[in-house]
Amino acid sequence: MLKCAFSLMGPTGAGKSTFINYATRQDGSSIGHSLQSQTSEIRAVRCLHPVDKGPIIFVDTPGFDDTYKSDIEILSLIAGWFVAVYKEHIPLAAIVYLHRISDKRMAGSPLKNLTLFASLCGQAVMPYVVLGTTMWSEVPHAVAKKRDMELQNYFWKDMLAQGCKVQPFSDSYKGAWKMIGTLPTTSENVILSNELVEDKKRLNETEVAIKLNGELQRLITDQKEAARLLEMESRAEQDPVVVAELATRKNEIENKIGGVVGQIQQLKIPLGRKIKAFFTGREARNPGIQYAQLYLCTSPI
Repeated sequence: MLKCAFSLMGPTGAGKSTFINYATRQDGSSIGHSLQSQTSEIRAVRCLHPVDKGPIIFVDTPGFDDTYKSDIEILSLIAGWFVAVYKEHIPLAAIVYLHRISDKRMAGSPLKNLTLFASLCGQAVMPYVVLGTTMWSEVPHAVAKKRDMELQNYFWKDMLAQGCKVQPFSDSYKGAWKMIGTLPTTSENVILSNELVEDKKRLNETEVAIKLNGELQRLITDQKEAARLLEMESRAEQDPVVVAELATRKNEIENKIGGVVGQIQQLKIPLGRKIKAFFTGREARNPGIQYAQLYLCTSPI
């Protein structure tokens, strides 16, 4: 039977796959080096604990800025994974949230990922969360230290007050286990799985979905304003070539608005067929849930 599970979360390119590869002694194989997401599904890796040799599992989850999937699809995948852990009574040893220290500021995608992460975890599991910083070698040490202090004093302040740990990741086997090796396993569950299973909420009624809906609504407002400004600029422009270019840009924005509206409509679907299929015991159509079922089996490693 699995001893415990470690879940890796954070934006695309933060180093989640890298962390797992080092922690499981794959020594950097299959590490992604592009801005495209290497993990569009739930990727699970089984190995033996370095101390007591019990079977454990590392789970690599896609970020909410995935190259190929919408935020709603990502939320569905992550929800399916945490529900699988909940149903199989697998203790969570740690949830590792990774952030690039090389990012010049906390805005856009990194900020959205952090906000949604805090909402889906809840306060009860915060003592088992490690906020890890990666890519220290890409910026001068003094600059990295300044950004690290800013994260702790401002963006991560509330989470640290709730018991989170902070640790830089040094791109090594020892560095990975330094971050997670001293944490006890917990019987607590992330608030998302409690909401879905115990409270029997619909996915759109969960705290993280409500936060995501707010993010999408703000995105629509910003894009509508951009489209309005382009329309005004087009009306004042005389050059037909420029007018055509402005029209193309406006169409692109309107297409983006349509995509975001579609995501909001998906949030209104009760539970979603993918997760509902898992709850009822029928074959899940969610690849992430299928992956969870495959790796949460109780057979020997």
